[in-house]
Amino acid sequence: MIEATASSHALTGVLCGIAVLLGAAVFGAYAAPKRFGPAIVYGICLAVCLGLAGASLAFLLGGVHSGVQTVSLPIGLPWVGAHFDLDLLAAFFLFVVDLGGATASLYGIGYGAHEGSPGRVVPFFPAFLAGMNLVVLAGDAFTYLLSWEFMSLGSWALVMAHHREADNRRAGYLYLVMASFGTLALLLAFGLIAPDGGYRFAEMRALDRDALRSGLVFCLALIGCGSKAGIVPLHAWLPLAHPAAPSHVSALMSGVMTKVAIYGFVRIAFDLLGAPANWWSVVVLSIGGVTAVLGVLQATLQDDLKRLLAYSTVENVGIVFVGLGLALAFEAGGLKWAAALAFVAALLHVLNHSLFKSLLFYGAGAVHASTHERDMEHLGGLIHRMPVTAFAFLIGAMAVSALPPLNGFVSEWLTFQAILVSPQLAAWGLKFLIPAVGAMLALAAALAAACFVKAFGLAFLGRPRSAASQLAHDARPTSLAAMVILVVLCVAAGIVPGYVIDALAPLTDAFVGGRMPPQADQSWLTIVPIDAARSSYNPFVVFLFAALAASLAAFVIHRVASRAIRRAPAWDCGFPDASPALQYSASSFAQPIRRVFGTLLFRAKERVAFAKPGEVGAAHFSVSVRDVLWESLYLPLARLVEFVSERANRTQTLTIRQYLGLVFITLVSLLGLLALWQ
Repeated sequence: MIEATASSHALTGVLCGIAVLLGAAVFGAYAAPKRFGPAIVYGICLAVCLGLAGASLAFLLGGVHSGVQTVSLPIGLPWVGAHFDLDLLAAFFLFVVDLGGATASLYGIGYGAHEGSPGRVVPFFPAFLAGMNLVVLAGDAFTYLLSWEFMSLGSWALVMAHHREADNRRAGYLYLVMASFGTLALLLAFGLIAPDGGYRFAEMRALDRDALRSGLVFCLALIGCGSKAGIVPLHAWLPLAHPAAPSHVSALMSGVMTKVAIYGFVRIAFDLLGAPANWWSVVVLSIGGVTAVLGVLQATLQDDLKRLLAYSTVENVGIVFVGLGLALAFEAGGLKWAAALAFVAALLHVLNHSLFKSLLFYGAGAVHASTHERDMEHLGGLIHRMPVTAFAFLIGAMAVSALPPLNGFVSEWLTFQAILVSPQLAAWGLKFLIPAVGAMLALAAALAAACFVKAFGLAFLGRPRSAASQLAHDARPTSLAAMVILVVLCVAAGIVPGYVIDALAPLTDAFVGGRMPPQADQSWLTIVPIDAARSSYNPFVVFLFAALAASLAAFVIHRVASRAIRRAPAWDCGFPDASPALQYSASSFAQPIRRVFGTLLFRAKERVAFAKPGEVGAAHFSVSVRDVLWESLYLPLARLVEFVSERANRTQTLTIRQYLGLVFITLVSLLGLLALWQ
């Protein structure tokens, strides 16, 4: 029997849409080998995701009048069932998930023609979308963990789509291990929140917990959700899994699934645990700052375009966690209005990152589908052969580099505005920590710009570095349409972010007890985070100035300057037919950054091998960059697990008396631990 609140029509409709996605997954197993089967499945996903995004947006715009809708289904644990809740926080993340799912489905209609293993992608794609939606709507711990595992397994199957490649198998194995580790941490967290079996989130909110138990739950939630989001040092799976998956799946994993993990952390830290402690913000701020800097440094050193984008996701997840850490600090310090500012900055960056990172992965997927190359050393000159993709990728690169008037700038600017308020906090430790984190964010922003100048310049500008680049062509119309839609959304979210901020006001009021000033009343679409006398930003004026400047420059170059000069071949320095090998390479572009940071953080080494004395030959240059975190944290842990496994393998050959003795010792040990705990 289905139980629902009196006004749960929106949630019931959303659950019906998720059921359609699950049905599409079953149908996809049959239709994948057919000629039009993949297009039909992606079309169903597109229609459902558009409907779910519209429903969640309508709920979010309803604000406090929407209330909380609840539906209970007779599945799951006996006498408990499965509970689904739709509130403002769930509605916002549901909109992020389904907007990303809609564009990925539209992109997949065209991209799917290049897929070599449709039978391993098409059935799991709608299942993955359904899993992410279910995580956001889960209203009890059991349903949440079950949906979390369903989401993880669906994405793992998509990562393993091309399982015959050794790198993909390695990526899938590591992703599965990290996902299991994260689930274990969340299982322990929920067990500590409700030790008496109150699995409903509504029951967890009403419980009184001591500071130690709340702190343990907070740390476990940060580990469990952070491992899926990609915070350092739990990010090891991202640069392996994202390149291994098909590009529209990579966009979902990077732009959407990481946000589902952030939702889980926000749900626990800002909702289920109640008032935060002061030290929570110290942990989140420190991890967020380190994640942002190390992520963008790793991205700058990459030659693989999709690995670069994966590490860039690590950086942007760090920025989101900095905003959440600021919100925790201000909420604990009683500055509700400042907490609202930081919370809005974090949520806005969640939305913005889902837009421009999906756009960038779609561009990288179009490049890979056309050239079968991800190595930027083998690309170049694609702006002439893939003009629409080049333009879309350029807009995404500008947005991720936080350049105005695009959407990436707004959320980072609001984060810096929240940092500037930190002197009003009473805790002296935070007065020193927050400016340091602000400096780390400034460094990350500068490095991000350099990183994407490298990515766009090497892939799309210059001369082709391979035959595949010379024969490249633009993507199919549906894939280009998905990119163009995201371009429009990136520009629109950058020009009119005030409407998004106002839509989030009831959400911030409910979760941090404050809200930003109304933005719709400001003239010329100006954004005022605190009050106009302190700071303001007018994205519309910046957009007009940029558009007029670009138009004037184009007019002068094409209408005035070209008539006043004589066209002639440029000076070629004695090389009339310059080789593409003389262009900047990915390694040479990153050399200054590698030499400054690489020796300490990545143990980077450069080697130059010259010809032997008396011989004439070319010199050979090579670079090696090592992952210090992987070598110092994960490899020793893997060796320890291997050592323990080899020793534990001997238990398979024990006698019956030895087995009984082992069981007895285990029971006594567990009873002793239970006695100590109580």
